[in-house]
Amino acid sequence: MKVSYHGHSVVKVETGGKSILFDPFITGNGLTDLKADEVKVDVIILTHAHNDHVGDTVQLAKKNDALVITNADLATYLSWQGVRTHGMNIGGACEFDFGKVKMTQAFHGSGYATENQQIIYGGMPAGVLLFVEGKTIYHAGDTGLFSDMKLIGERHPIDLAFLPIGDNFTMGPEDAAIAAEFLRAKQVVPIHFNTFPPIKQDPQAFVSMLKDQNGRVLEPGEVLEL
Repeated sequence: MKVSYHGHSVVKVETGGKSILFDPFITGNGLTDLKADEVKVDVIILTHAHNDHVGDTVQLAKKNDALVITNADLATYLSWQGVRTHGMNIGGACEFDFGKVKMTQAFHGSGYATENQQIIYGGMPAGVLLFVEGKTIYHAGDTGLFSDMKLIGERHPIDLAFLPIGDNFTMGPEDAAIAAEFLRAKQVVPIHFNTFPPIKQDPQAFVSMLKDQNGRVLEPGEVLEL
């Protein structure tokens, strides 16, 4: 299985001939190596409705006939845009042909801003556990630190965790380091930093904070084997 990072919170998982893309914010993302019109994807997983996470979802889903998995409210809205969706909610899990998806809580907002300056209710923000090929990947989405991360780590041994470190809108590096300790993941990769001035951070400094020395900074487009 190949897992790659593509700037901001964009993560790709390639498994069993399928391409799974988390939070495909491509257009307008100055840090990504991807081009929206060249992306091939089978499944899109959205952690929440903010525009810098929904990103190019509608375009990509329609072009590739991709299934979009997200919270039930956002799934309903996207289905009205002609997208094939599967709605879930926090605490729920579902088996798919590529593996299992479970939604965890996240503490954040989730409104989608339309072009005519309206905010669409986007349901509850979430983190996502992806169980595939006997491995567990945790994408925390946008969140602050919360103590139940200990339970997530205890109940679901995590092989790879993607944690936001940008501060201002999410956890900063110090809190994300505590989250990594709570989760007890084998590998931790920082996300959601440096895309905009308010979330400017040094990811290597974050990695140096990790007590288990299990952090790794991925450059956009860099791949790791899991």
